[in-house]
Amino acid sequence: MVRKYEKVLEQDYKTWYQEHASCREQVAADPRRLAFHLMPRTGWMNDPNGLCQVDGVYHIYYQYTPFEPTGELKLWGHYTTKDFVSYVDEGPVLFPDSDLDAHGAYSGSAYVEDGTIHFFYTGNLKYFDRDDYDYINTGRGSNTIAFTSRNGHDFSEKQLLMTTADYPADMSCHVRDPKVFRHGDAYYMVLGARSRESRGMVLLYRSEDLKHWTYKNRITTPETFGYMWECPDLFEIDGQWFLTCCPQGVAQQGIDFENVHQNVWMKLDYDFETDAYEIGEIRLIDRGFDFYAQQTFEDEKGRRILIGWMGIPDADYTNPTVEAGWQHALTLPRELTVRDGRLVQNPVEELKKLRDGDGVRMVFGTEQADVPGVASERCGADVPLVYEAVVEFRCCDSLHMTLRRDITLSYENQILTLNLGDHGCGRTTRSVQVDNLQYLQIFVDTSSVEVFVNHGEETFTSRIYSMEREFCVSGDNAGTLTVYPLKAFTLEDQCDA
Repeated sequence: MVRKYEKVLEQDYKTWYQEHASCREQVAADPRRLAFHLMPRTGWMNDPNGLCQVDGVYHIYYQYTPFEPTGELKLWGHYTTKDFVSYVDEGPVLFPDSDLDAHGAYSGSAYVEDGTIHFFYTGNLKYFDRDDYDYINTGRGSNTIAFTSRNGHDFSEKQLLMTTADYPADMSCHVRDPKVFRHGDAYYMVLGARSRESRGMVLLYRSEDLKHWTYKNRITTPETFGYMWECPDLFEIDGQWFLTCCPQGVAQQGIDFENVHQNVWMKLDYDFETDAYEIGEIRLIDRGFDFYAQQTFEDEKGRRILIGWMGIPDADYTNPTVEAGWQHALTLPRELTVRDGRLVQNPVEELKKLRDGDGVRMVFGTEQADVPGVASERCGADVPLVYEAVVEFRCCDSLHMTLRRDITLSYENQILTLNLGDHGCGRTTRSVQVDNLQYLQIFVDTSSVEVFVNHGEETFTSRIYSMEREFCVSGDNAGTLTVYPLKAFTLEDQCDA
């Protein structure tokens, strides 16, 4: 029985859009709107979905609630770009308008073959015929649904692939977020899952035709590692398989796993013939407060690109943008590579086009690695509000770097810490061990920061809410600092076309 929530049709959105110009004006006037990150035009944004490139055009779909900034009912929004600096807002394109997905068009992915985009997503249902449902083991439906497109805009009819009854009998009702890839002569799908015993895992399915799917295996750790693994992604770089996912319910371990929910990559040795596997190293993808639901895809240049949600569910910190009628954003697109067996991420090369000029370069410290020095030109308030800073250290025993009033990076005793002071709206500090700090690349947007450490070995992503410009670098260190003012990306709004 499907009740309580009403389906959302495309016409419902169009009616709302026509009647709420004032809402769009209020959001657009918010000074905390980001300059070079994708955001919802109004309302709520979360998981990136269906990431792909077709005929030179990147398609970035995302979870979207245009009606309010708290994310009750999910549609799919859609951005396109050819270069990651000029975008088109294509508006909502996938609606929870059927009995398959009446309570939300949840997260999914895209697989491109012969010019056709094959989309897969979870249709969410809640049942209301009984009042004792817990919505974990009872009372919820998670449908795996598919549709196709040749251009990313015009879609085929939705096709039901699997229902809750088709998943293994020991699974809870929480099975979702299909991600599809090809290996050898077959297609594979991974789904995030929670067992009835609250053990997190990934389910693996196989298909010959992208329509009929057969259960193959479950991938999990020997010891329970969280109760649910959301947003799984399985891909290969340089002969090494990596599984990324978002485990929920992992206990904090010192400065690791400090967020309410996690984002991790795992080394995976998998035999697709025998289904034998071994999970190796597990590491956080991002150390910041606002990073979740990451998804990757391979573009037409052969790059493995990652985009994440600059947000997180169930956090106890807040975003004051809710008062202006919007919330959340997506991260910068990042290219994934493997270095010394480790997954690393760096901003895509195209983002250099946002640099407004050659930047201001400063040399700081002394030529002798064992002598501390602080150059006076390293401090000041003349750094622009929106900028990129690149720091190359000749030596660094300690560091205190102010990025904006009350927003700092510090390095002491081989621990690098992001501190948001009184401007994190509940966000405090996040840290990572860095044995030898050599390089920082920092993107400071109006109300966000992304820090890439040692050419992408570690990253911090967070929303920040200090708007007072202040910049200073001090400590026992030496090197060069280059600050680039950044231009806003361009955005064409197809909704108003």
